[in-house]
Amino acid sequence: MKKHEGKVALITGGNSGIGLAIAQRFVSEGAYVFITGRRRSELDAAIKQIGSNITGVQSDVSNLADLDRLYSEVKKQKDHIDILFANAGLGESAPLEAITEAHFNKIFSVNVKGLLFTVQKALPLFQGGGSIILNASTAGSKASTGFSVYGATKAAVRSFARSWAVELNHRKIRVNAISPGPIDTPGLSGFVRDMAQNVQQIEQIKASIISSVPLGRMGSPDEVAKAVSFLASDDSSFITGIELFVDGGMAQI
Repeated sequence: MKKHEGKVALITGGNSGIGLAIAQRFVSEGAYVFITGRRRSELDAAIKQIGSNITGVQSDVSNLADLDRLYSEVKKQKDHIDILFANAGLGESAPLEAITEAHFNKIFSVNVKGLLFTVQKALPLFQGGGSIILNASTAGSKASTGFSVYGATKAAVRSFARSWAVELNHRKIRVNAISPGPIDTPGLSGFVRDMAQNVQQIEQIKASIISSVPLGRMGSPDEVAKAVSFLASDDSSFITGIELFVDGGMAQI
């Protein structure tokens, strides 16, 4: 029997990068998966890539009406959820002197408000237990110049995992956080390109990132997916409230 045979999973931000890798792994391990994304074209491409046992719902987690529509669709198709990976998020840099109200609101609206209501509105669909995994980041515990707002949102996500693990314990719902380090995704590549002035600088920035990782490389999306699959499965049945780092040792050593 496959690890997630017969389970229903929802992955927000599942149309690319880490979210897409997790959707692929869950489907391969027997789950039926719902994914969300803001861009229809990327969502359709992800669905085509996975091929079966997958539904895509275009939505923005910071929009509560979109979340209501998402869960209405999940309920209509499958009536329940066993696994929720609250993954949708965004990151932008701004040094303290340059932080604006718009920057602050944009990051917190998705990474904190959106994640909170993603979980809250999913609760009626959990029946007799389940697993919720929140996507945090090494940025929540390791400082990086220009990322104070982003880091604060990820510290909040870590705090949510502790609090909700206690609050949902009576329902046998386990809540954990996963904190990736540098992962080789389209999102990270785009961020590096935006920071660089030329191709040479792109390679310099990548080398600088890798130099901060004790294992000497970036991680792959599937390496995060394996860890999330573990936290979603019965293999982690005695684990709740933790922060699992998938960071090559970056925040540990």
